[in-house]
Amino acid sequence: MSKTRLDPVSEQAIDWMVRLRAGKPDALLQERFNAWLGMDPAHAQAWTRLQERLGGSWNTLRSLDKRLPGEARQVLLQPQGSRREVLRAIAGLGLLGGGLWLAARSPLGDNLLADLHTGRGQRQTFTLLDGSVLSLNAGSAVDLQFNEHQRLIILRQGELVIQVAADPQRPLRVRTAQGSIQALGTRFLVTQQADATRVVVLEHSVLATLPDGTQRTVQQGQSVLLYADRIEPVAGDQRYRADWLDGHLSVLDDSLEQVVNALRPYNRGFVRVDPQVRQLRVQGVFPLNAPHRALDALAETLPIRVDHYSPWLTLIRPR
Repeated sequence: MSKTRLDPVSEQAIDWMVRLRAGKPDALLQERFNAWLGMDPAHAQAWTRLQERLGGSWNTLRSLDKRLPGEARQVLLQPQGSRREVLRAIAGLGLLGGGLWLAARSPLGDNLLADLHTGRGQRQTFTLLDGSVLSLNAGSAVDLQFNEHQRLIILRQGELVIQVAADPQRPLRVRTAQGSIQALGTRFLVTQQADATRVVVLEHSVLATLPDGTQRTVQQGQSVLLYADRIEPVAGDQRYRADWLDGHLSVLDDSLEQVVNALRPYNRGFVRVDPQVRQLRVQGVFPLNAPHRALDALAETLPIRVDHYSPWLTLIRPR
């Protein structure tokens, strides 16, 4: 491992990273960190650079420090290299198993390498460095590209709600597989679906743009679907789709397949929906934190049977 040392401020940032992320910081430690962060603009810059290198892999860092105390700091002291190179160095210590880099080529691996991500059944809210507040639904992953010229959030998978902090010089954009959404001083929801991006404006407005330049302004209470070749408006007020922030899945007129897909990030096992019942229409409010209970509630109102063969296998078919 290289003996090259970083500048003192970067080393201080690493020390704070290890202390804050390797365990559960108490209020006093958090207060001391906040004081250090506000002491000098260089401290905030060093912290930003470190976050960009390490991204959201806090669990990896925690495991590393528990297995080999002090080694996390040594890995992070390497002055060159991307987040993936940092993880490769950690993998080289034998802490993550030989399958890490095979897994890294899968969607799950991409999520683990994302800057911020949530696991199964986990919802989390982050305050970004610009003051924006980002909430991720379960099974979601984003990359952050924030610098002096731009604020870009890349949604790799899942669903987010962003409350955007004002910055006239750097409009905030969310990029997905189908296009991008630029905030016009707003709060909005973005969902990456299999073949489309759902956008719901909770406050103010956004500008949705496809790669071919097609654009559409979406106002508060409105919703659109971004496809590869078009932007389709969605009828009705869709703001109820953000109810997952409070642990509820609200459904007004979705297919059973869509409802089950929304519950999948909360379900530990495999759920199969028979093709004969996938398009049944659903209405109701269901608990996200109890997906089996939600599925059983569906069986009470729809002509379906839900069979739980174990915590890991559920079959939904015609009654």
